[in-house]
Amino acid sequence: MLDRIDHTGVAVDDLDAAIKLYTEALGMPLVHREVVEEQGVEAVLLDVGDGHVELLSPLGEDTPVGKFLAKKGPGLHHVAYAVTDIEAALASLADAGVELIDAEPRIGIRRSRVAFLHPRSTGGVLTEIVQPHDH
Repeated sequence: MLDRIDHTGVAVDDLDAAIKLYTEALGMPLVHREVVEEQGVEAVLLDVGDGHVELLSPLGEDTPVGKFLAKKGPGLHHVAYAVTDIEAALASLADAGVELIDAEPRIGIRRSRVAFLHPRSTGGVLTEIVQPHDH
């Protein structure tokens, strides 16, 4: 059902400093930067191997990433897995008893279709299912 790890999401409180760390110290090329209003973030994708690191900076304190930073501070926010058919993946996960945060996909970075799974049912890890725009 899951094709591969698409990206790991990292919540940051200083996007420019995080970009500098990942591009200069870690040598990852920045390949995309976008404000995703629907998710309340400015997001940056950096390439690493066949996947990405997604840096997430909240657009406000009352956004999901803003609340995450206030509660836990900067750090790993979620792991995302690519799928070719997000509706089929969500149906299969729901049938398996996984608690869905998003029963219906929403629009993510680079016009992908995304849905989140609740950490209560995924071993404490916020999990994202991503259907890239080109699928």
